[in-house]
Amino acid sequence: MGIVSRSFMEETFSMIKPNAMNNIGSIINKFESNGLKVVAARIEHLDKKVCETFYQEHKERPFYGELVEFITSAPVMLMILKGENAVKKNREIMGDTDPGKAAEGTIRKLFGESIGKNAVHGSDSLESAKREIGIFFN
Repeated sequence: MGIVSRSFMEETFSMIKPNAMNNIGSIINKFESNGLKVVAARIEHLDKKVCETFYQEHKERPFYGELVEFITSAPVMLMILKGENAVKKNREIMGDTDPGKAAEGTIRKLFGESIGKNAVHGSDSLESAKREIGIFFN
């Protein structure tokens, strides 16, 4: 008997960052053409307190202040994506955190400017997805 591959319907969190807001249609098309459905979305200008909660795991990192300042500089699009293995699939569609290292055709390669302004955020695990969805869609 061979190994059986199982896939699961999941929800994950995604954010289109301020520098990529003029590419919302193209980015959503990337998600949907790769099997992820947008099941909830809204555009919001985030305040500093919410961002500090959202990025709490980076609080001790040298880029934390710059990251919070950037994310609060203009509106972002907050989304819940649903599909088979959504967390992993979203990470693949987004590409490497560094747009310069991201694979051709990925969101960050197409729309990212730098590691800090890499166009999109996506949850890195189911646990993170649940926490992040809870922050923005409770």
